[in-house]
Amino acid sequence: MNEEVSKKLELIRQTLRETEVQGVRLRGTDWFAWATGGASSTVLLTAETGIAEVLVTIDDAWVLTDEIEGQRLIDEELPANFKMHINPWADAAARESFVGDATGGGKVISDRPISNLEQPLPPSLQLHKRVMMSSELERYRQVGQKASQAMTEVLKAAKPTWTEYQLAGAGAEALWAKGLHPALTLVAGERRLPLYRHATATAEQIGRQAMLVFCARGYGLYANLTRFVCFGALSNEQAELHSHVREIEAVVLNLCQPGTSLDAVYHALTQAYEQHGFPNAILEHHQGGTTGYLAREIVANPSTTDTLAEGIAVAWNPSLRGAKVEDTFMILEDGKLENLTFDPNFPNVEVEGRLRPVPLYN
Repeated sequence: MNEEVSKKLELIRQTLRETEVQGVRLRGTDWFAWATGGASSTVLLTAETGIAEVLVTIDDAWVLTDEIEGQRLIDEELPANFKMHINPWADAAARESFVGDATGGGKVISDRPISNLEQPLPPSLQLHKRVMMSSELERYRQVGQKASQAMTEVLKAAKPTWTEYQLAGAGAEALWAKGLHPALTLVAGERRLPLYRHATATAEQIGRQAMLVFCARGYGLYANLTRFVCFGALSNEQAELHSHVREIEAVVLNLCQPGTSLDAVYHALTQAYEQHGFPNAILEHHQGGTTGYLAREIVANPSTTDTLAEGIAVAWNPSLRGAKVEDTFMILEDGKLENLTFDPNFPNVEVEGRLRPVPLYN
């Protein structure tokens, strides 16, 4: 971890030299995890900024936090690459004074600029966050496997009499038990499944089938996946919808090569929906995009010209009314895709050379 963090600090300092500013402040939980090699600044799961931030200058690197959090971060989270600045929790001005001294009152760039002296991070540094190093990929594999195993365990245990709340709660419990943050657990039971793409759980019983969606976070990295459970056979129409989304997904996965632009993927998806007889589906839900230290780093749309590269993770989620497919993949050096959230214990079928999930029958 120390070696990885040293490389990242050098990337940040290279950015300092290129932009001729005196400091970089990283406030977001995503950037904090990236810069520290997977450490967490999260206390409130829904917060975009955490209880600590990173400050890097040409000569030094600090973690800035308050006296509530400092010792725990030192004991349990942080690598040895950082100095600590711990301010009284009731004196936020002390931190700003420290930053002013450390940067000589000069210009600062930040992932979340909050003053006239701060400017946004340049695209070059943002790209470094999205392209994984080998050590990050190893952590990502762990997160993906734990998340997919938790999903399988929960859906194998699910009952049609469970409420959507119970299924979502069981999913969250399974993720916590494996050391992952349940950043998102969506559930749609039989009635609500064809109605809503983002189905937040309710007290309604799930009935004959249900969809469970995870955005599971570990080491700051997001494993995104969707699975279905059925109690009894699907109708022919329902089974065909699942087949359609798997075939549509194959189009986008085949395009996930270094150099492909995200708008090109979006337009290919548009055509695939039309060819399968669902021309409006592209408008009914976002289709996913790149992932990593955010559940979606960039969501593909008609004008996203960002290009894919080796080391970038993607999570696509093509969907129709009542069917969806989603996993988290890494683009490898040979242009192949590694499914980080594949679980061989979950039922699957082969689609264009890849094993893709199908509904689990309980």
